[in-house]
Amino acid sequence: MQFTTLKEIYDHSIASFADRKAFSMIRHESLTYSEFADRVEQTRELILHSGIGHGDKVALFSRSTTNWPITYFACVTSGIVIVPILPDFSRDEVENLLDHSGVKGLFVSGKLSSLISEETYSRMNLAVSTDDMSVICRNSEDAAQSSEPLPEDLAAIIYTSGTTSSPKGVMLTHFALANQINLYPTFFPIEKEDSFLSFLPLSHVYECSVGMLYPFAFGCSVTYLDKLPAASVLLPAFKAVRPSIFLTVPLILDKIYRSQVRARMTKNAFLNFLYKLSPVRKIYHKLAGKAVLQALGGNIRFIGIGGSKVNEDTERFLLEGGVPYAIGYGLTETAPLLFAIAPGDNRIGSTGKVITTIEYRLDDMDPKTGEGELVVKTPCIMQGYYKNPEKTAEAFTEDGWFKTNDICTVSKDGYLSIKGRANNMIVGASGENIYPEEIEDVINSHHLVEESLVIEDNGELIALVSFNKEQVEAAISKMGEEMNEGMEKIKKELAEFVNTHVNRFSRIKAIEEQKEPFIKTPSQKIKRFLYKRNTNKKK
Repeated sequence: MQFTTLKEIYDHSIASFADRKAFSMIRHESLTYSEFADRVEQTRELILHSGIGHGDKVALFSRSTTNWPITYFACVTSGIVIVPILPDFSRDEVENLLDHSGVKGLFVSGKLSSLISEETYSRMNLAVSTDDMSVICRNSEDAAQSSEPLPEDLAAIIYTSGTTSSPKGVMLTHFALANQINLYPTFFPIEKEDSFLSFLPLSHVYECSVGMLYPFAFGCSVTYLDKLPAASVLLPAFKAVRPSIFLTVPLILDKIYRSQVRARMTKNAFLNFLYKLSPVRKIYHKLAGKAVLQALGGNIRFIGIGGSKVNEDTERFLLEGGVPYAIGYGLTETAPLLFAIAPGDNRIGSTGKVITTIEYRLDDMDPKTGEGELVVKTPCIMQGYYKNPEKTAEAFTEDGWFKTNDICTVSKDGYLSIKGRANNMIVGASGENIYPEEIEDVINSHHLVEESLVIEDNGELIALVSFNKEQVEAAISKMGEEMNEGMEKIKKELAEFVNTHVNRFSRIKAIEEQKEPFIKTPSQKIKRFLYKRNTNKKK
């Protein structure tokens, strides 16, 4: 069946999978598709009898619970526009987005409700707690009309920025979101017996589309955590749920690899020497891969990875360790996926091949390197940025193709590799294109490093590095040095390590220790703009 609206997906699944388990909270309630439909109907009636109807907007500001998809489907199946708001946004950002979007209703979880002002609550026709679906306030009891949504109708506005100056609310139609579900089976085939564990924010289009709408369309079950996804919470959850599929961002897998795999093989010089030998590394990765899969519940069919580029060392471990994984690449503006790679077809450093029905090209391509900005034409494209025609116009080429802002190469057999973001690219002294993401991959491969960020400062490359404190202290102890002197030696050795693994114009001038955690986006990408310095070139 080919879906063209979210209402079609909903009707199909409720009719086809009534007695199957749909959504659950770990160690708490579990809803069948039929029970889920009853809860959706109750919520729909509450919304409609609060004067909110077709074309109106409802904000969903909540952490992931079974009430998140209940609210989502209650709105979109009635022709109401859903406005998911990331739980990581600040008070000012949330207030700004609620005002900018013009929502009439608000569904908010208890811990986040304190970020909403009394003035904002007073403007709402309806405000509901997603903790127990109790009414916080109701300022209208007028009856509104619902309607059967059409493919071209607006389904969701998803904000990718909460800044006060120019919020970017991505407008996605029913067709854009529903058609994605038609495309996924080619790369990520799932069956109704599959069980998902969900811990990424549902307000992020990747988790909402691939982790909620897709399994719902095929009769699978999805379990949500009731706490933030720290390691102490995730590991027991995997053992309890034993999921066959889960979605994650590269940072989480990087941490597993660095702390559970690489750290054990680099804790002394002899093991580090052995780890550099390819046959030894492959054997160790195979053993470690089995242990990781067992820790993840022992029932994993594949891990879906998205949100940013995967570190090559981490990906090599997954591949050699027999950990099945799939990669998807896309943007909120494209609903989201554009390229994907299925388990078994993995190629280190690549995000896969273009998804059926999507066209692409590389603009301003360098004939020597084959690098160019990826621009695409997809039936799942956004309508534009809400109330922001200037940014909408900037997002498209003159002939109507969407500009991804990603600098990429494509192999002869169609595999896409991302070099970096166009607006992150640093132009060297002789005009060379320098991609900080590539240098960071090298830095992060060092056994003492947790994370890094490469910036430009007066024409020179500086690496801000977050070190693994325990391993650094152990290394300095073995040196017999004081902490400060030992740290300087480690930074010098790291700089030498990096500069022997990158090209001449990508060499870093200095290493600076990043003592505080990097500030990140909800998808765990470092907010680079916060760390910019003077970019004037030295004379």
